Amino acid sequence: MRQTSSSSARAVAALASVVALLAGCAHAPLAQAGPASAPAGPEAASASAILPAPLSVTPAAGAFTVRDGTVLVVPTGDAGARATADYLKDLLARTRGLDLTVREGRAPGAGAIVLRRSAQGAREGYDLAISPKGVEISAADDAGLFYGAVSLWELLTQTEGRADAVTLQAASIHDAPRFAWRGLMLDSARHYQSPEFVKRFIDTMALHKLNTLHWHLVDDQAWRLEIKRYPKLTEVGAWRVPAGQGPANDIDPATGRPRLYGGFYTEDQVREIVAYAAARHVTIVPEIEMPGHATAPITAYPALGVDGKAPTTGMSDWGVYPNLYNVDDATFAFLEDVLSEVIDLFPGEYVHVGGDEAVKDQWKASPRVQAQMKALGISDEHALQSWFVQRVGKYLDAHGKRLIGWDEILEGGVAPNATIMSWRGIDGAITAAKAGHDAVLAPAPTLYFDNRQSDSGDEPPGRGNLIDLKTVYDFDPAPAALTPDQQGHILGLQANLWTEHVRTEDRAAYMFFPRAAAVAELGWSGADKRDWNGFLDRLVPQMGRYEALGINAADAAWEVRFTDAFDRTAGRTKVSLANQVGRGEIRYTLDGSEPTEASALYAGPLDLALGARVRAATFEDGRQLSRPVEKTFDALSVRRRQDDELKTCSAKLVLSLDDDGPVTGPREPLVIDIIEPCWKWEGADLSDIKAISAAVSSLPFNFQIGKDRDAIRFRPPATPEGELEVRLDSCEGERIAVLPLKPATANAGVTELPSAPITPRAGRHDLCITYTAKSVDPLWAIGWIQLVPATR
Repeated sequence: MRQTSSSSARAVAALASVVALLAGCAHAPLAQAGPASAPAGPEAASASAILPAPLSVTPAAGAFTVRDGTVLVVPTGDAGARATADYLKDLLARTRGLDLTVREGRAPGAGAIVLRRSAQGAREGYDLAISPKGVEISAADDAGLFYGAVSLWELLTQTEGRADAVTLQAASIHDAPRFAWRGLMLDSARHYQSPEFVKRFIDTMALHKLNTLHWHLVDDQAWRLEIKRYPKLTEVGAWRVPAGQGPANDIDPATGRPRLYGGFYTEDQVREIVAYAAARHVTIVPEIEMPGHATAPITAYPALGVDGKAPTTGMSDWGVYPNLYNVDDATFAFLEDVLSEVIDLFPGEYVHVGGDEAVKDQWKASPRVQAQMKALGISDEHALQSWFVQRVGKYLDAHGKRLIGWDEILEGGVAPNATIMSWRGIDGAITAAKAGHDAVLAPAPTLYFDNRQSDSGDEPPGRGNLIDLKTVYDFDPAPAALTPDQQGHILGLQANLWTEHVRTEDRAAYMFFPRAAAVAELGWSGADKRDWNGFLDRLVPQMGRYEALGINAADAAWEVRFTDAFDRTAGRTKVSLANQVGRGEIRYTLDGSEPTEASALYAGPLDLALGARVRAATFEDGRQLSRPVEKTFDALSVRRRQDDELKTCSAKLVLSLDDDGPVTGPREPLVIDIIEPCWKWEGADLSDIKAISAAVSSLPFNFQIGKDRDAIRFRPPATPEGELEVRLDSCEGERIAVLPLKPATANAGVTELPSAPITPRAGRHDLCITYTAKSVDPLWAIGWIQLVPATR
């Protein structure tokens, strides 16, 4: 589950055969914007108009125009239908400028959008019919009406900007979800997000037909949920001083001490958020961690810990702390008190109890715990955790709730009614389903959205794995190892965002979207709808909707990346431009101006003289899909490698971390293997190089990684502050440059070190860059390495 290690729902039965769509209309939308007299849109409807892809789309003849004042009719006294109508009206006003008129009662003969109740239909399913007479959305439940309205909104927002009217091509759409659990997990324990952000996030989930928010409220680093009976949980457990020089020097004038960071959600705020989510058909599953990841509550109430003492280290480290709850009756009384308030706040079916990464050393070392194990006839600590979780499960069962936990709760025996959330790959879900337990797929690293989605230097911090959009889309939520009956125990899937390295709300949105759109399609659409290019077709207008709604979605899939091949003899370089998805038009300029659709179209490597300044962006279907990226190719830049262009010497625990810069404001993300801080520049041309310079930043070693920390080794420093060393051809090779780190020690940010002279050497060589140090704290990370030519 973590960053450092780290009623059963059935798939909807296959419905009637899908009417084949016209070939070659992958880009054909169902809508065209324009004035009220605008002609009908393209001649055929396409399933690519809606994301996630619906079960079936049957094109029909004719069209219907939605304009200001179009009546949206709901049945008299139908509160659920009225809520959906009001939601659609507001959404269209905000994103399209269309002002619908909501009315209860009978529909007029023609010219209206009508919401109807159907006598039967799949849960959350809907039918959407567009004809020259109007639009009809029918569903058996409130969620189906809502999702039908969302699909209509998508059809009306295929193009961007305000519109007096939008013309819809006639079609009949039949739709229902594949899985019942279509979720995202938001970690609010590591970094607090405001209630306003959580609401906006829920809104965005709903527009993807995602229906489950797993809310991670408790962990070693913080306790974010107000519990009336235990006020210290938030008075103490919701606040910390972050690690590093910057926070240590950020003195609160009111206290004279480093400023505390944090926050928590009051019970009133939670009730408001839960109601807000319910109105959008999103169920919130709270997570209250146990028996591990318990440092925050034990800090607040030391008697809950194994030795009855408050932890001696603060809560500013990332990773897995060794602190566990004890197994005394008083601790279970505390947990039951907490859960009673949680149950009152969250009316959904499930409560998540964690159960992962419980390091058992404290239990093993405690005579009291060992004596209790003996008295209970429990053979080992894994069985003790099983007993612990099952005891909590019985409490939840007695109060009408179902227990769900990470796949570690399978170890030592699992509660009969427990549901498994499989994070260590999919094996936990397979084991659970074969044993008759329901399961949710949330495997690392594929559905861990703290992993970076590109290797661009502009990518926000996160774990070092590259989990791009296609990697997520290619995930199969139906494990082949299960029989059809066993497959029925797979409730669905969710993606998790652990926020150790995701400090801000904008970054959280960036890490989720558009990868969450891929999760939505995997969870909603049938396996036969899997179509990568079709998904991208649907995602292009979705990017416009993100912008209209103010969602900071990632453009990583379309961001232009530069690759240059410098010819030292000719004094020129060949620059190649590409993006992840290999589609769209890359447009570029060489004069520093903004690229537009009218700019030069990239068709092959650019042969450029030194001094050239290239700006480029990707365009598709009239939309700019990536922000402009710029690079100047001069005598220095072609001999410089940024941290993301260097290779780490190993992949033991690679992270991209913010530099230890200002507490507020921009910081530089830096790639480092924290267990083996070492970088390689492969094939560096040293023929005309007289010196090497570098930029570095110190980083606090705030990682709870257990015995792995003891294995980190450095060469001894020659000076108290240490040195950056560059070695030739291997990490044991000749040391050709030494750059003292002293100039950077007082700076909480990236510092350029004075260059170190080297003797020019013929040809290309691999360079290994490491540093000397007395201890692991602080770490030093590379911003860039510069080869300085003799001509300068």
